Amino acid sequence: MKLRIKGNALRLRLTQGEIRALADTGQVQERTEFPGGGQLTYRLRSDDKISEISVAYSGNIIEFRVPAALAQRWCSTDLVTLSAAPPVGADTVQLVLEKDFACLAPRAGEDESDQFSHPRAAQGRREC
Repeated sequence: MKLRIKGNALRLRLTQGEIRALADTGQVQERTEFPGGGQLTYRLRSDDKISEISVAYSGNIIEFRVPAALAQRWCSTDLVTLSAAPPVGADTVQLVLEKDFACLAPRAGEDESDQFSHPRAAQGRREC
């Protein structure tokens, strides 16, 4: 699972295996460890008690939650992206959940064996 943060925008990209794990267990997570013992955990969880995509931060954990029915639809169809913009004070935070596509141009040192096939791969385009 890849996490991208830019200002008030957060994006998660999930591989095929992570999508399967979300469908099977209702949760996927990753952890980044830092020198000195600090760590950041980011998690995506399916939740049947909510009606909208949300995010929370507490105790060095960023937790994205998605309604269970929406998560199941995302995991079992060719739907690529889920998004939401919940309010944060007078602003919003942009949340994007995506299936992670393999790049069209091979990159040295990248293992993309678990990524989804890029929809433009048959067109021969050379971009990610």
